[in-house]
Amino acid sequence: MERCLIDRSGGDLRPADQYPEMVQGRSVFFVKPDAFDLVAAINAHMKNEHGELHTVDKERARQQWKKVVEVYQQLGFKTTVMDCRPECPDMVFCANQTFPYLDRDGQPAVILSNMWDETRHLEVSSLAAQLERLGVRVQALPTRQKETLFEGMGDALWVPGRRLICGGHGFRTDPRIYETIHAITGTPIVLFELRNPKFYHLDTCLSLLDARTVLACRDGFTADGWKTLQRLFPRIIEVPLPEADAPGFACNAHCPDQQHVILQKGCEETCRILRSYGFTPVEVETDEFIKSGGSVFCMKMQSPWNSWPQEALV
Repeated sequence: MERCLIDRSGGDLRPADQYPEMVQGRSVFFVKPDAFDLVAAINAHMKNEHGELHTVDKERARQQWKKVVEVYQQLGFKTTVMDCRPECPDMVFCANQTFPYLDRDGQPAVILSNMWDETRHLEVSSLAAQLERLGVRVQALPTRQKETLFEGMGDALWVPGRRLICGGHGFRTDPRIYETIHAITGTPIVLFELRNPKFYHLDTCLSLLDARTVLACRDGFTADGWKTLQRLFPRIIEVPLPEADAPGFACNAHCPDQQHVILQKGCEETCRILRSYGFTPVEVETDEFIKSGGSVFCMKMQSPWNSWPQEALV
């Protein structure tokens, strides 16, 4: 049996494409942006150069969100839209509140996050109730405290098509919780420490395209973490810092099918390199959401199953 936490210096770490195969699901869920706003700075991207909170154009944000949903539909994904909680301005970033997996019976399930921010933690119970109504089993973590903090797919990333998780920690997720994540999922986990506050979640500096290829920003990783990434993935597309930072946020891209890479418009060098590797960039506008520190990957949750038990298609 694989060890839960693979030692960076140990000999048991294999290339990601040598881990067991796992389905990459065709269901994606979103949360309505009705409550989206900036009310408090909880990450390094939420203030302008004068130290003031960015101002959100809510109608523009709504249209951008709608376009992102339409892109997934055009790519053939089943999309389910959840309601937002009025007092939760960041709930639209629905990669964070849960971690989806298949339970030991092969049924859809999610692990509920213990969010670092008090207001954001209110999002979890709302999504849990909606997922339960769809027939998804929800698994709570131990009582929320420092050592059990966990922010779902903001920090825990499935390697596409493989039973392997890359797990970030340092700002929002505590590394000790991955023992519990492993016990629930039965999946090996490779840990990456985050130290740069601009890359407060792993999904802000790493996008897993397939089991051999990733987008990554070196500035988001420790030296040891970058070496680990090189051992896992033979093809690292190193995103230049100007495109990895706001307003580009290129590493918060999402590749839902190991072919199309959905990312913020204007990351020209990243798109060029993606095309040279045979990927198809799909550019969208998410700049209103980047003001809050999130882009495409943050705005959705892709499940590792092919349909919801009860589907509510938009």
